[in-house]
Amino acid sequence: MSAAAKILVVDDTPANVKLLADLLAVKGYTVLTAPNGADALTKVACEHPDLVLLDIMMPGIDGYEVCRAIRADPSLGILPVIMVTALDPGRERIRGLEAGADDFLTKPVNPAELLARVRSLLRIKSLYDEVERSKAELAAWNRTLEQRVAEGIAERERLTRMKRFFSPQVADLILSGATDDPLKSHRREITVVFLDLRGFTIFTEATDAEEVMGVLREYHTQMGRLIMAHHGTLERFAGDGIMIFFNDPVVLANPAEHAVRMAVEMQQRFARLAARWRARGYELHLGIGIAQGVATLGAIGFEGRHDYGAIGTVTNMAARLCAEARAGQILVSRPMLQHIEQLVVFEPIEALVLKGFSEPVHAVDVRSLR
Repeated sequence: MSAAAKILVVDDTPANVKLLADLLAVKGYTVLTAPNGADALTKVACEHPDLVLLDIMMPGIDGYEVCRAIRADPSLGILPVIMVTALDPGRERIRGLEAGADDFLTKPVNPAELLARVRSLLRIKSLYDEVERSKAELAAWNRTLEQRVAEGIAERERLTRMKRFFSPQVADLILSGATDDPLKSHRREITVVFLDLRGFTIFTEATDAEEVMGVLREYHTQMGRLIMAHHGTLERFAGDGIMIFFNDPVVLANPAEHAVRMAVEMQQRFARLAARWRARGYELHLGIGIAQGVATLGAIGFEGRHDYGAIGTVTNMAARLCAEARAGQILVSRPMLQHIEQLVVFEPIEALVLKGFSEPVHAVDVRSLR
């Protein structure tokens, strides 16, 4: 408590008031005075003193009643009260303690004792006030933390719901506001990758449904990790088929390179899966088709259920190349080769006649990365 603490001196004798006020003022305290108990209670309510020096014997409301009234107010529970008396110290001390006094001074007042007791009680009040401030700050911080936790949980729930329908990139863009409107239809050059299992139809006909779903879970888990690692946007799962595209909504410097690196890793990862399945009697292989071109992208679906889709010749090209790919092959459209030629080891293949394309399509088989 600073020396500017406010002290209320209550006494019906002006000489006593002046003596106490002078002793305190010279030490830098702000002194308030009251000539009787009623005025003292008014000053306590309006001026909020830091300590009260209270005479016991006063006309009207005596010091005991004033002290009891102060203690009756919960907000004044820690306000230090020093009673000043010229009566029998022992008997008056007991009555004062019962009324709620913190300390006592006997008239005539010893100046050194007065200042020592004032400093002691003000120090205690200062510590209490600091504790109360800390409690208030902690309570406010806890409320803020609870609110942030609640907001974080709500945000996570929204993101989880979003990711049921959209790829993580699209969901993140929608929730963060980092894009004007990722669901609005727009056109962009993208690289499209199609995956499809070879031997899957025979496998499903000869295997119980639970085992089929278990194999699909392994396949989707491993491929999904690589899609995310290479910043691909998962357009859809369709049983054993998967469609991924690159460069939207997250723009990439070289989407073709991301796509081819992912495809090569997928074939390597799939080879390990296929080996385990082969030991269980399942013969499955992976074919991949990749094409690059301009597509129209945006939300596809109806109210309550949307997917983020790509439509255009490039998606058809990737799907048809995937259908032509043999076990372990990665077929890439010839025009796309200019973006990855220095990156891959490849073999040209004969021109393909693909459904939906009037001219033969030239493609290469990517064997590995250089």
